[in-house]
Amino acid sequence: MAKKHSGVDRRGFLAGIAAGGAGAAAAGVAPTAAAAAGETPANAPIVPNASAALPGPRLVAQETGTPAPDVDRWHVHNAGSDYMVDCIKHVGFDYITCMPGSTFRGLQESVTNYGGNSKPELLSCVHEEISSGIAMGYAQMAGKPMAIIVHNTVGLQHASMNIYNAYAARVPMVIFVGNIADGATRRPGVEWYHTATDVAAIVRGFIKYDSSPQSLQSFGEEVMKATSLATTPLMGPSLVIVDADLAEMPNDQKQLPLPKYVPVRPPVADPAALADVAKLLVNAQSPIIVADRCARTADGMALLVQLAEALQIPVVDYGNRMNFPTNHHLNGSFDRTLLGKADVVLGLELTDLFGLVGDVPDFPIRASTMRIKPTTTVISINAMYLQGSGNYQDQQRFYNPTMPIAGDSEASLPYLLDAVNRAMTSERRAQNPARAAAFVDSFSKRRQADLELASTSWDASPITVGRWVAEVYNQIKNDDFSLVSGTFYQGQFPNRLWDLDKYHHICSDGGAYGVGEGLPSAVGAAIAARDQGRYSVNFNGDGDFMVAPGTLWTASHHKIPLLTVIHNNRAWHQETMHLQRMASRRERGPEKARTGTLITDPNIDFAKFAQSMGVYAEGPISQPDQLAPAIARALKVVKSGMPALIDIVSQPR
Repeated sequence: MAKKHSGVDRRGFLAGIAAGGAGAAAAGVAPTAAAAAGETPANAPIVPNASAALPGPRLVAQETGTPAPDVDRWHVHNAGSDYMVDCIKHVGFDYITCMPGSTFRGLQESVTNYGGNSKPELLSCVHEEISSGIAMGYAQMAGKPMAIIVHNTVGLQHASMNIYNAYAARVPMVIFVGNIADGATRRPGVEWYHTATDVAAIVRGFIKYDSSPQSLQSFGEEVMKATSLATTPLMGPSLVIVDADLAEMPNDQKQLPLPKYVPVRPPVADPAALADVAKLLVNAQSPIIVADRCARTADGMALLVQLAEALQIPVVDYGNRMNFPTNHHLNGSFDRTLLGKADVVLGLELTDLFGLVGDVPDFPIRASTMRIKPTTTVISINAMYLQGSGNYQDQQRFYNPTMPIAGDSEASLPYLLDAVNRAMTSERRAQNPARAAAFVDSFSKRRQADLELASTSWDASPITVGRWVAEVYNQIKNDDFSLVSGTFYQGQFPNRLWDLDKYHHICSDGGAYGVGEGLPSAVGAAIAARDQGRYSVNFNGDGDFMVAPGTLWTASHHKIPLLTVIHNNRAWHQETMHLQRMASRRERGPEKARTGTLITDPNIDFAKFAQSMGVYAEGPISQPDQLAPAIARALKVVKSGMPALIDIVSQPR
């Protein structure tokens, strides 16, 4: 049998054709009917034309050399997008994220060339959801917004999840969306699918403002307006359309003025109402403060500490912001008895007042059980009253407090503190030492109980959450670091056991808790921490990580010092528990209710995943004695200015 060949190179093929053709002609072999008719026989291989000439030097140069500058009729000396960049710089953005898209190509080119890729610096992302997530985390840590650019329709659809998370977290973001409004100037094909008549309709339910400017002067004014609204409590995302024709065509008005930009002063609660609040707090027997998205800055946290210390009353910190030091004796976040004993509750920027007064049991029972006394006075200082919400239910079930007061909590704290100091009598101040001693004692007992809880099954494999949280802290506690992730799925052990007493120590607001927010927002916060001189630590669930793993490429590409610890329980464990609960109620056996919630078969190798994107990584680590050395090696990389990852095979929670 003749040997089969998978193919021949071009020279061999041409030589064979020449020889074969000559031989056939000499032998008088007639061509087939198909060949004579100019048809290609069925299943015939695709072959090059033997008479085609090889590419000449000029064609080779055109295909492989550097393209010549485009000096045709489309050459633009004064692009409209250059003025757009001037406006963006004028507002003061340090960074702007994007995944490339044709509808904003003019603006992107101006950012990098005309703007010198500095203030704002372009951060490269491989998915729009990463772009918006990075902007969300950055704003939380930096205290100021980041801008993002997204491609129309499909790009905005991708970015929408973390735009919604930012809206729910009350953090600012300015979104620029490319669009080609004039159908006569769109290129045929994809550009029609990627443009819209009303682009912002995709996200309008969860942004504060949107605009479609039709001139460069209007664009500049809308950038100022969008930034002002985004940074005014309640803070949130704003959106400005970037028309591609406006950006790419020449700016005929070469000296367009930049609109004036002045940051908005946040709204303060009514002074008379704050005076009434101060009297209630001073005269109460067991008052407490419950803080949610209250402190936006280190000053806000310091003011809350001063208020609590002036009254010697405990603070329950929801953990969505760094409102109160975790090692302070007045931190009552994990004291389950405080609400039941309180006669006055001061809520600061709470989205869920009903949750304070009632426990809502799981389905099918929807009645509430009172957690506080019916006679308790509930005060709410909240900027939420200044902005209503419609379709998206980010403000929880309605509960009307005894004293609802409109105003930004952080901006109102100095005035409330002053009112409290005026209302304090010498007799009331004399009670503070005894009150402080009681809270010091209860805090110390809770800390010891939490330490014992974290020590349970210390040497177990898979590794307990308490063990690896403690191992990380033991190696970072003497450094100035930022924890840039939530801790709910880690039993809130960092909040219970770590000494977090600086505002930048933790940045954990997941907003609406859309899965996939964790890693992008951690990278965004780590960028801000890096600029402030710190490295960051991120605890990331395995399921959340897999939604936007390409974020690691951005961290590596831009050299972000971030230690990511994968809480690898090889499941969407919360959903596993939901399915088990359903199966138990239906008497079908909880052990069977794991289909669709496990991340196994195969197990994901997160270390190899990270290494493929240039990130130092180790794991999977399943033995506790391997933890400390691995953490030390990863931290060495992070302190050199690069990201690192550790994959820990862990207990579920």
